[in-house]
Amino acid sequence: MGPRGPSGPRSYALYAVLGALVCGLWPAAAAMAASDERRSASPVAATPCWRVEDFVVAQECTRCSSFQAKTIAECSPTGFIEKISCATSKRDEFKSCRSAVMEARVFWRFVGTMMCVATIFAVLVVCRQRVLDRKALEKVRKQIESI
Repeated sequence: MGPRGPSGPRSYALYAVLGALVCGLWPAAAAMAASDERRSASPVAATPCWRVEDFVVAQECTRCSSFQAKTIAECSPTGFIEKISCATSKRDEFKSCRSAVMEARVFWRFVGTMMCVATIFAVLVVCRQRVLDRKALEKVRKQIESI
C-alpha cells in the first residue's frame, strides 16, 4: 500500500470497472437532465394542450424517423413520440414518450453490467482467498519446520 492508498493491478482493474460503469450510465442521466431543463424552461404561454386538457392518444409511442428527429423538437429527449389529440381544443400535438422496448433494453443493459461487475469481484475474492490460504499454509509449514 502506497502513501495515497492501494496501488497495483487490482486497484487499476477496480478503477477501470468503475469508470466503465459511470461512462455506461452517464448518457442516460444527461438525456434526462436535458429533458428536465427543456420542461422547466418552456414559457407558460406555449404550454402544450395535453398538459391542461383531457387528451386521447391518437398514435402509440413509436421511434422517430430521421426526418422527424430533425423537424419535431419532442423527438430530442427520448427518440420516441406519440401523437396526442386534445379534447377541448381539437388540436393534434406530439409528445415525447418512453418506449417499453427502450426501457427494457436499458434495464437489461444495467443487469448485464451488474452481473459483469459481480463476476469480476467474485473472481477477485477467490484470488485473494487463495493468496491468503497460501500464506497461512506457508506460515504453518515454517512453524512445523522450526520444531
